[in-house]
Amino acid sequence: MRVIPTLSLLLLGALSIPAGAAETTIPDALVAAGEKPVLTLHAEGAQVYECKIDKDGKLAWTFREPIATLFDGGKTVGRHYAGPNWEHQDGSGVTGRVVGTAIGATEADIPWLKLAATAHKGSGILADITTVQRINTAGGKLEGACETAGQFRSVAYAADYVFLKKE
Repeated sequence: MRVIPTLSLLLLGALSIPAGAAETTIPDALVAAGEKPVLTLHAEGAQVYECKIDKDGKLAWTFREPIATLFDGGKTVGRHYAGPNWEHQDGSGVTGRVVGTAIGATEADIPWLKLAATAHKGSGILADITTVQRINTAGGKLEGACETAGQFRSVAYAADYVFLKKE
């Protein structure tokens, strides 16, 4: 496990991580050996789900995409959206794919993730990122049956994204 410093989180005044949480223990499935954190950004937004037919032929909520604003010290510095993609205000961006997961703190929390970088754009702070960790998730989870195919539902969430690169 790896321990990294984090900030207390607040999501839209409704979801929160306990104040005073000074550090977060990273589950083994998310550790990026030989990499160092470059930047940690807080995200607030929504996980968007669509009502679709599942493998059993029943209508169920299926994850579609994230839509979130990225913050650094309370200031907006970028956005996170389908891909998954992260874009920084300096023009740099990174796209990733999930390579590791860990459960969230509660039943309502989306999982923590480890994502390997698959593409980059620009020459700013995200240009050399090799791994992204999604940690400290709050909310965002939607499971179960739904009634109408094609229906959408957004669920508020917050998370911290740790951007790492090879040492």
